[in-house]
Amino acid sequence: MILYFRDNFFNAGGTEIVNEYREPVGLVDLRSAFGSALNVYGGDGRPLFGGRFRLLSNKWAVTDASGGECGLLRYRMSFLSKRYEYDRYGAGVFEVTSPAFSRDYEIRNGKGELVVSFQKISGWFESSAFRLTVHTGWIDGYEWVAVIMGMHEIRKRHRQSGA
Repeated sequence: MILYFRDNFFNAGGTEIVNEYREPVGLVDLRSAFGSALNVYGGDGRPLFGGRFRLLSNKWAVTDASGGECGLLRYRMSFLSKRYEYDRYGAGVFEVTSPAFSRDYEIRNGKGELVVSFQKISGWFESSAFRLTVHTGWIDGYEWVAVIMGMHEIRKRHRQSGA
């Protein structure tokens, strides 16, 4: 499964999720310009997943269609790479890594197997866009969209706090 999706420049409103044939297959709804929360909808308009920061925390909670928390994404300090961990409740911990100045990321399960890869494909003056490739596993590609957008929100928070 290959999906393309992006952020909005003003951090609010909906953006399409498209497949490798550029056909619309879903929507990312960035709920507010003043907060960091989102919903991911399938091609039929049904809510599938959501994401938001936990209260007073830099941890990103991923929720299922009913609003129940199904996983937690957190940043991991690393010297020469970008590292995050996604704890998918009931499935284990997945490691998200990228070399320091790369735009390519890998997500591996606890056994070290490649589950998902994604690339940031946008330019300097564009809102961030991503290409997601699901290689294996039973976790839905739309859930990975919520995870990747959460990673993007964590990075934006870190940049803002450093400024």
